[in-house]
Amino acid sequence: MTALQPGEERPHILVVDDDTRLRELLKRFLTDQGLRVTTAGDAAEARRTLAGVEFDLIVLDIMMPGEDGLELTRWLRQERRAPVLLLTAMDEVDSRIAGLESGADDYLAKPFEPRELILRIQAILRRAAAGAGEPGNQRVFFGEFVFDLARTELRRGEALVHLTAVEAQLLSALARNPGVPVAREDLAAVSPDIGNQRSIDVQMTRLRRKIERDPKMPRYLLTVRGTGYVLEPD
Repeated sequence: MTALQPGEERPHILVVDDDTRLRELLKRFLTDQGLRVTTAGDAAEARRTLAGVEFDLIVLDIMMPGEDGLELTRWLRQERRAPVLLLTAMDEVDSRIAGLESGADDYLAKPFEPRELILRIQAILRRAAAGAGEPGNQRVFFGEFVFDLARTELRRGEALVHLTAVEAQLLSALARNPGVPVAREDLAAVSPDIGNQRSIDVQMTRLRRKIERDPKMPRYLLTVRGTGYVLEPD
């Protein structure tokens, strides 16, 4: 984690998982990373805890007995402002989509590397601190990445991701209207170096290799059949 300034309060994380062993391992690991951690074994315990404490982030397992993580996430989106990171053993497209549609800020499939978990937590906390989505914001956040429209720079955490001129132009065209499909012909028109609409698919494949965890099952750079592409931010 980024070093805290004197007097700065550590971010407080709520971990909700019915797996006692994993819950305790996550608590120890995240505490070692400089976070304050509270745990809950199910949705009911989480609700009781949330009644008296405001958290900076909630790490929530989807598959739990009784009320599952998706149901709890929908409730959280109505009642709390804390971002949600979902955990699940199901690495399937439908499961990912359902989690994100429920209002989660990010998704991580089990088993996962602890380092990836902390990177995703850091990214979510940075977005929350930066007030992502406010009017005039020239940065678009997705996963561990932030794209600066003014500078046409893509960063993963603090590291700059190299983009070719064409890749930067394409990502800019998508990032100017996040969540809105952009037609292939419009993407082809953003740069004379692209050539034709068919080459758009080649360039998008290259971009996915730099951004997506699994380029064949993208989370952020999505194909819209019959139209073109869309950038789905957090």
